[in-house]
Amino acid sequence: MSDMGSFGKGSRRSHLRLVTSNRQPRGRWFGAVMVALPGAAFLGLFFAPGPGGSNDAGAQVSAGMPGAARGAERAFFPICAGSRRVTCVVDGDTIWYRGTKIRIADIDAPEVSRPSCPREAALGERATRRLQELLNAGEFTLAPSPSGRETDRYGRALRVVLRDGKSLGEALVREGLAMRWGGPRREWC
Repeated sequence: MSDMGSFGKGSRRSHLRLVTSNRQPRGRWFGAVMVALPGAAFLGLFFAPGPGGSNDAGAQVSAGMPGAARGAERAFFPICAGSRRVTCVVDGDTIWYRGTKIRIADIDAPEVSRPSCPREAALGERATRRLQELLNAGEFTLAPSPSGRETDRYGRALRVVLRDGKSLGEALVREGLAMRWGGPRREWC
């Protein structure tokens, strides 16, 4: 029994101190990992390649390089709302794609932000919705502007949007929702 006394409180405290001191660094390390792991997972999702093969996080449209066209792209295009715009449709001839504002170079569509008359506003709304529908219908390619210019006077990238080698802008022209850029100007009112 006297041997049992040697395992008394002092001994237990030493053992607890030893266990506690061993756990504290591991606890701090474990806590840091538990904080870093979800953060890394979130960043991995944020910077992971999108359906088009590149990430959405501020990626530049590689078609911005002179003479270069991107491979097939695919994205979901909502109608733009609010100030944060990454990939969305502004109007019948302007989109945001992966953080780059793009003016569709081969067409001119009716205005939606400052229409000259109710008819232009209605046509502009229809052109916007139709462009959204066309973009969301499948893969597309961004090609350089036929003019050879990279940007317009507002700093928007100038591109032609193609599907199977055909301009999506031309579809809007055929449907009366846009006119060819540089062609005879038509009044919307």
